[in-house]
Amino acid sequence: MPRTDRPHRVLVAMSGGVDSSVAAALLKQQGHEVVGCFMRLGSHDGIEPADDLNCDPTAGKRNRQGCCSVGDAADGRLVAAMLGIPFYVINFRSDFGRIINYFVDEYNAGRTPNPCVRCNQWLKFGKLLDYARSIEADAIATGHYARLRRGSGGEIELRRGLSQAKDQSYVLFGIDREVLGRMILPVGEYEKPRVREIAAEMGLPVSDKPDSQEICFVPDNDYAGLLDRERPGSLQPGTITDTEGRPLGQHEGHQHFTIGQRRGLSISLGYPVYVVDKDPQANTITVGPRQQMRSGGLIADEANWLLAEPPIRPRRCLVQCRAHGGAAPATVQALQPDGLRVEFDQPQDAVSPGQAVVAYDGDRVLGGGWIRRALPVDETGPGCETG
Repeated sequence: MPRTDRPHRVLVAMSGGVDSSVAAALLKQQGHEVVGCFMRLGSHDGIEPADDLNCDPTAGKRNRQGCCSVGDAADGRLVAAMLGIPFYVINFRSDFGRIINYFVDEYNAGRTPNPCVRCNQWLKFGKLLDYARSIEADAIATGHYARLRRGSGGEIELRRGLSQAKDQSYVLFGIDREVLGRMILPVGEYEKPRVREIAAEMGLPVSDKPDSQEICFVPDNDYAGLLDRERPGSLQPGTITDTEGRPLGQHEGHQHFTIGQRRGLSISLGYPVYVVDKDPQANTITVGPRQQMRSGGLIADEANWLLAEPPIRPRRCLVQCRAHGGAAPATVQALQPDGLRVEFDQPQDAVSPGQAVVAYDGDRVLGGGWIRRALPVDETGPGCETG
């Protein structure tokens, strides 16, 4: 069982799921003073969150069982009671509005957002870390499948989780480098089946609880419905064109589509076509054969490096452009003032503006950023500009 150097007072973000529950249990077993905390984010579960830190998560009607719901808070409180640790529910609803606004604005701008990365960056290792400091906690822990290691120079490194299938290091790239020393990731050393076994061995009631598959504030996966509620009138009919600009059909709003999408196009050309471009200003969707959505590289901004020095010279690495996608061999280079450029060894499909791009050296996270634009194959390679 992985252990930390000495006993700490640790604030554990408990979502009511098996991963964070086991994280809390392992830390308690290791002798740490554990404090459980549920982040009340204002997901659509039919009740208003209370303002008191000790609010009763079982009060009100439990309409839905999903990530960050009232039912999840009740599960977290039950696990905390079994472990004999204090448990608090903190109302972050007003702060979470920033995540929802980001999500909606990105879709309306024609990009594909990743709210989980932003939530980790702004809330779990931002606002929640501030709360940890206020209760004089030494560290903050979560149930993420990632690992922390001390490098040869003494620096803390973020690495992929032992479980390749569940690795979540991608969604943690945006955390400040200075925060790594105050993080503990207990389940990153395990495969998911073993985590469930540990929960069952400890008698935790969430051992067989299904993983949440949806974004917590879109529990029905109806992104368009959320956009329409938050920005009425933002979804408007438009034209689907080919790469020559010829109209092929109509759509009900460019927000319904992402780069690389094949299903739901409602057109038939006799061969497979994919979304290869979006123009939110003209409200058009461009479709074409698979080779037309391939990119030789990308430019990203808001770069966050977990290295002592950003790679100002091109550095060989592996690059991942989607949370559940594979990593591809590439070269990465930091750009001024806060950007990065990636050139792939081989062209990649569906590089989507708005998504995160994360660079790895083996299983170590070097850093990443937010994709601003994909580079056509003829814009990469020797002699091309680096800005």
